[in-house]
Amino acid sequence: MAGVVYAATGKRKTAVARVRLTPGTGNIIVNGKDAKEYFNRQTLLLMVRAPLVETGTESRYDVIARIEGGGKSGQAGALKHGLARALVEADPSLRSEVKRAGHLSRDARVVERKKAGLKKARKRPQFSKR
Repeated sequence: MAGVVYAATGKRKTAVARVRLTPGTGNIIVNGKDAKEYFNRQTLLLMVRAPLVETGTESRYDVIARIEGGGKSGQAGALKHGLARALVEADPSLRSEVKRAGHLSRDARVVERKKAGLKKARKRPQFSKR
C-alpha cells in the first residue's frame, strides 16, 4: 500500500486542481502550504474536506494539490471535485456515496462573457430619449 498514489483533476470556474492522494494521516497540502494557511476561510476548508468527511476517510489519506487559476472560492471547489474523483479512484466502492453527496459533478457555472454593445454580459446602455 505504501508508495501508492491516486491522481485526479478537479475543475471549477477557471480553476484547475491536480490532486494526488496517498495513504497517510490526513494532511492537506495546497501549493506547498497547509490547507488551513492557504484557504484562510473556515467555509472553504469545510468545502475542501467534505468528500473526506462524507466517506469517513479524513485520517486515512494525505492530499497534495497544485491549483492554478481562478480565485480562492473556485480553487476550493476545484480541489473538492478533484479530491472526490481521486477518492473514487482509490476505492471504487465509495462512488455511490460520493456521487449521492454531489461531489463528483463539476459545477459548470462560469462567468458569462461580455457582449459587444453592452456594458456587461447582459446590462444594456441606459436609454436616452434625447
